[in-house]
Amino acid sequence: MFRQIFLHLSTSRVARGLTQANPLSRRMVRRFVAGEGLGDAVRVARELASRGMTVSLDPLGENVSTREEAEAATESVLSIVQAIRSAGVDSSVSIKLTQAGLDIGTEFCAANVRRMLEAAREAGVAIQIDMEGSDYTERTLAIYRELRPEHGNVGAVVQAYLRRTAADLAALCEIGGPIRLCKGAYREPAEVAFPEKAEVDANYVELAQMLLSAGARRRGVYPNIATHDERLIEWTKEHVRSEGIGKDEFEFQMLYGNRRDLQEKLAAEGYRMRVYVPFGREWYPYFMRRLAERPANVLFLVKNLLKY
Repeated sequence: MFRQIFLHLSTSRVARGLTQANPLSRRMVRRFVAGEGLGDAVRVARELASRGMTVSLDPLGENVSTREEAEAATESVLSIVQAIRSAGVDSSVSIKLTQAGLDIGTEFCAANVRRMLEAAREAGVAIQIDMEGSDYTERTLAIYRELRPEHGNVGAVVQAYLRRTAADLAALCEIGGPIRLCKGAYREPAEVAFPEKAEVDANYVELAQMLLSAGARRRGVYPNIATHDERLIEWTKEHVRSEGIGKDEFEFQMLYGNRRDLQEKLAAEGYRMRVYVPFGREWYPYFMRRLAERPANVLFLVKNLLKY
């Protein structure tokens, strides 16, 4: 129930206005968002690097509606790439295609992403094309399939809650590259996505087996196991041990502010641990989706409300 409430609120303009105007909300969101500026994100990246973790800087914002906004978002990513290079931190960049103008046109969007990838390649930075709601899945994968042969520094994301993902992942494994497996955090109908957590978890395990398979790794797939679910993490650790997969052949990924204890534990155990660090003024939809994902995040919100 909580999940559906917060997913609904993530698209509500009224709730967005009330939340963004509330100073208490802005303080609490700092648990999950590094800040509103690039400097905040770089500061957090350095802090995480000092604790043995890598990062992916995640500029917030989606569904731009004009060419000017998409071009501004593209220029922003170019600035992020240069900031990463200047700071000397081990970081990739996560982008959403609706930031780059996917709602305006596929070719226009792909051209903007090419600019990002070319600048990132010169700086030695990778870019991960994030996945959004299911209405964008096919177009997102089509752009990835178009760009991957020309740009070795681009990766894809798939969502375990979508019924179509097994077929999508099989096709992506033929292409190779970094592939991030997450559960998914958008409001979807039951005919598109598994409605029960147990079904999503079971599908996650099947997809992870595919992603970590010897065949996929031979074709150049670099598995990104993105989850905060300790049971799935323990399953992954046991699976890679039994299959003889080295700790340098895949990585765990989590979101900033979620399970910090577990992030540090995995890094201390010698696993590659990447933390996604979101930042920017458009934090409201992201914040609501984080509350929808885990009951612990809702409890964190309630405890903070009770303090004031």
